[in-house]
Formats: sequence, C-alpha cells, structure tokens
Amino acid sequence: MSRAPKRKDRGRRATPDFPIQITKLSHEGRGLVRWGERMLFVDGALPGELVQVKITQKSSKVAEGVAVSIHRPSPDRQTPSCPHAAQCGGCSLQHMPHAHQLAHKDATFNELFAKEGIDLSKSQRLPTLVGPVTGYRRRARLGVRAVKAKGRVLVGFREKASNFIADIEGCEVLDPRIGASLNRLCKVIEGHSMPDRIPQIEVAAGDDTLAIVVRHLEPLTDADQALWEELGGETGWHVYLQPKGPDTVHRIWPVHGVDRLTYRLGEFGLEYRFAVTDFTQINAHINRQMLVQAIELLDLKGTESVLDLFCGLGNFTLAVATRAAHVTGVEVSPTMIDRLSENAAHNGLSNVEGVAFDLTQPIEDQAFAQAQYDTLIVDPPRSGAKEVLEALPLKRIDRVLYVSCNPATLARDAAILINRGFRLTHAGLMDMFPHTAHVESMALFVKGNARG
Repeated sequence: MSRAPKRKDRGRRATPDFPIQITKLSHEGRGLVRWGERMLFVDGALPGELVQVKITQKSSKVAEGVAVSIHRPSPDRQTPSCPHAAQCGGCSLQHMPHAHQLAHKDATFNELFAKEGIDLSKSQRLPTLVGPVTGYRRRARLGVRAVKAKGRVLVGFREKASNFIADIEGCEVLDPRIGASLNRLCKVIEGHSMPDRIPQIEVAAGDDTLAIVVRHLEPLTDADQALWEELGGETGWHVYLQPKGPDTVHRIWPVHGVDRLTYRLGEFGLEYRFAVTDFTQINAHINRQMLVQAIELLDLKGTESVLDLFCGLGNFTLAVATRAAHVTGVEVSPTMIDRLSENAAHNGLSNVEGVAFDLTQPIEDQAFAQAQYDTLIVDPPRSGAKEVLEALPLKRIDRVLYVSCNPATLARDAAILINRGFRLTHAGLMDMFPHTAHVESMALFVKGNARG
C-alpha cells in the first residue's frame, strides 16, 4: 500500500513581503503595528509610514520584520549618513535625526517610570549628556566570514535580523583607528592558510592604543601569525590571539611592554589600566561626563564612607576615592577586584577596598553588608539590583546614586528605594550609544529630609 504524501507545514511557509502602515514606535525604536492577532515590530520604520515588510520571525502573538522599502516616508525620516545603515545591524536608528532619537529615549524613560507610579515631574531633570555621534565606539565584537561567492572575506557587524555579515567597507561609529581600517583586517585574513576558521575579531581601544583579539578555531601557522605581527607593527595596534576560551587570550604583538590599555580622567588625575578582555564603558566622552556629573550630585565632603556595588574595575570607585574618606567596591569577578586593587595602587589611592561577591546572592552574612556607609553607588547589569536593594541595610545611607543601562529595571528599583524611605531628587539620560535605542541613565535618591 502506497503512503500518502506528507502535507507541508503551512505554519513554516515563508510569508510574502507586504505593505503595512506603522502606528507607533516601540521602546526599542522599532515600528509597531497590530497585524491580525499579532503585534508586529518592524526594524527601520517610523510612525505613520507605509512600509514594505519582510517577516523574519513570528509566533502566535508577536511577529518581527524589517522594512525593505518605504512606500510613504515620514517627514521625520532622514537619509542615514552611513551608506550601509539599511543592511548593517550595528546601528538601528540612523534613519531618525539625532534630536528625535533623544526625544524617543526621553519618552521611553518617562513612560517606564510612570508605569511604576513614579512622577518624574517631582524631581529635577538632569540635562542629557551628549557627545560625538560618530567615532565614539571603543569596544566591538566583529563577525568574520569568508564568502566563496564573493571571493573575499567580510569583517563587520551582522546584518539586520540575519546571521550574515554585512558587506561594509568601514564603520563611522567605531573608533576611527579601526572603523576606517576594516579592509586591512579583511586582507590579513584572506592571506591566511584557513581564512574560514577565523569567526570573530574583538576590538578594544584605550586613549593611546587600540587592540584586537583574533579568535581562531584551528592553530595558526607561523606564516599566519606573522601576518598579524606585521599588521601590529604597521598600525601600532596590540594584537592578541584567542585559540579557545577567554582564558586563552594572549598577546603576540608587541612582545614586550605592559599588557594593559589605559584611559585617563584628567578631572580626577586618574589613569585606569585595563586588560583587553575587561569590561569598560564603550563611549569615552560620555563616561567622562558621567563621572563628573556623579561626583557633583554626590557632593562629597571628604569624610564619607562609600559603598560602590557592581564596581567593575573601579570606574566610579577610584573617582569617588579622590573625594571621600573610604570606598568599598563589590563585584562578582575576582579578576575585576584584582584590577580595582591594581588601579588603586597605580593611582596612589590607599582608601579603596575591593570585595569579590555575587550580589544576586543573599548578603546577610557578608562583612561589607554590615559595615556603615554614608553613600551608596549602584551600577548594575541590565537585570538591575533588586535583590541587593531589598536586602541591604540602608539606615545610615543618606543618598543613593543609581547608574543604569536599562530604564525598565531602574524604574522598578526606584520604586524599591522609594518604599524604603528615599525620594528621587534627580534623573537624566546619557547618550552612551548614539544611533541605537539603548538608554543609559542616572538617578539620585536622597533619604527622607537629608540634604538634596
């Protein structure tokens, strides 16, 4: 008996491109419209526009797509300065004027706080910190792909809603030392014995030196390694190789010298040293303004004991230590605490203590949690600081500075602090990632009737 042919899964059939009019912007800066029973998020679309949409993903309630053409553009649309903006996923908002990008981030911030029942009009709005909108990005993870059909290697960010590497000649938001030199990376990899075994290049830049980390899936030949050493000699870049996990990263050029990059904060007389794999702020201009604003808000008198949670390598810790009596920094990574101690010693600061601890875990038995502080600084990851803010004794602390990379968790955590007797006195945005919907912000909370 012959078997009946299998029916095709109609749910998996590709949806043909179609036109649709966008009604609003999502918090992530994507066009948003109801599409049947689904909410449809469209990259590259603005409110009021009629766009041709290519569906990239869909579920029973949500769909995602990309605007492949604009039938009726918004009067607010601008032509991106980058010729690759429509394809490259490195930026998402270049079709919006920068002032409109800032207005959208401000509206998102306000809406998320209102959702938590917090009226921002009762606090002082800080001016948005802004800087250059090009050449600002000092850290990046670039994809690499040897494309046989093109007969060459591509290096860059991934295309929008795709795993393919965007075919770009340069990148105007990357630090110019690397953004204008992507073709040099392509040529080096094309000269490799196995160019298809280099999946990624990570970039990190300091004030004086730029470094690259070359991920390779097979051992390099002597000739392969010589290509990278030659590139380092020609450009002055520090060149690292990574054959396996992060602990295998090692420098091959220059052979001698301190294995660190640096950035300086002249306002505080500080020089920070960091390893190529360490987390540092992506935008040096905004980081400097951020620290200056933080110190002004804290209004330190030189007698305070300060607790800095999620301190990293000491970005805030060291700046505060130049103005306070003592600072304790807490971070989950022992490596970062070692870096904090290294930087404190490098800058001649003896009033800094580092503690390695996972702040998502119970803190009741931790010595740092039982100590007395006047000031608290919180700079958490996107998940926020809910657990530690609910558990940490706050009796003597009269002000909390919260620096956030996710306004949704900041608003949630702000409600926690308000419920614990603090009032929100200042709040504002920082344009750390121009041309993206990423929102960085800062908020100051003052205890009861303490000085505000």
